[in-house]
Amino acid sequence: MRRNLLLAQALQRSRLHAVVLMIAGAREASLLTAAAGVDCVSLPSLRKDEHGQYHPRHLEVSLADLLTLRAKTACGALEAFAPDVLIVDNVPRGALRELDPVLETLRDRRRTRVVLGLRDVLDDPVTLQREWASAQNQEAVRRYYDAVWVYGDPAVYDPVREYAFAPDVAAKARYTGYLDQRLRLTFGGEEDGGPDTIAALGLSPGRLALCLVGGGQDGAALAQAFEGAELPPDTNGVLITGPSMPDPVRRRLARRAAQRPGRRVVSFMSEPTRLLRTADQVVAMGGYNTVCEVLSFGKPALIVPRVKPRREQLIRAERMQALGLLEVLHPEALSPAALTDWLARGRTPVRPARQHIDFNGLSRVPRLLEDLLGFRPRMSPRRRFRAEVHHVA
Repeated sequence: MRRNLLLAQALQRSRLHAVVLMIAGAREASLLTAAAGVDCVSLPSLRKDEHGQYHPRHLEVSLADLLTLRAKTACGALEAFAPDVLIVDNVPRGALRELDPVLETLRDRRRTRVVLGLRDVLDDPVTLQREWASAQNQEAVRRYYDAVWVYGDPAVYDPVREYAFAPDVAAKARYTGYLDQRLRLTFGGEEDGGPDTIAALGLSPGRLALCLVGGGQDGAALAQAFEGAELPPDTNGVLITGPSMPDPVRRRLARRAAQRPGRRVVSFMSEPTRLLRTADQVVAMGGYNTVCEVLSFGKPALIVPRVKPRREQLIRAERMQALGLLEVLHPEALSPAALTDWLARGRTPVRPARQHIDFNGLSRVPRLLEDLLGFRPRMSPRRRFRAEVHHVA
């Protein structure tokens, strides 16, 4: 959700001056998009269990009925908005093929170009190839999509090669480079300062150890280990649990933090990079956004990746570790003592990520869109292209 919002902001501020509508699969999207000046249609939410299976997140309806409702909502938004381009995130046919009717309608009308946006790593090759074959995803890319944008650098991980995409599907792929997360603050008007987030949390001046667990649905183990770890002297510890962490777990963590000086638990921040830019050390899971953030801001980071039901985070973290850009702790070795030891080492030198991998994705995506549309605007274009971003949570 945050990745696609960042892309939407980049397209808005490019010389295309795109008018963007975001279709998001989580109710929290409206909290993020409203502050960023992006309009949003929120679909009824799905959630994944520990086995990667989808279920209704809030509504007490059958999965089939929820998917029908989501598909009709997306179709209605497309019908009314009539975008020049639809950018679909990560899943070519949507959750459980919910995008099939949308894609078929667009193909028949031949007005809207369709792009598949992929993060750098999807899963281990054997699992990904099996799942894509079962879902007939390459056939969908071949039939419906005009381009595939990979938000990464093939020097780190090349999904076209790793996943053995068919030649005609591979021919549609373009590598954007990673997305520089520092622009989140630029887009928010905070590149030269912004609110003193540490003071707002009621913390005393000092060093900051920050723990990030993504959305939080599967971040309880890391969050609990961080809360149990001992912090170095004169160091504050802040944990952002994410909006999807189970309430009982979040409440236990908050109660424990309240009993320890210099500790805070925050359930949700619309822009966590405000804290990240001031952090001295970061302990985090290994999602795409989080890894890009710690590398963009050059923070010493210990990544504790998720390994089930997908190995995406582990693969990404190990590739970045091999480049000397961060450190990795396998979740089987996770404990408060392990985090205590890492934090006690203090701030270690970090290799500048931009010297080793491509971080120009947010400047390259608008140019790829221009190529796709066959359009080269002047510096102050009057025509505003319509772009729609579809995100499945």
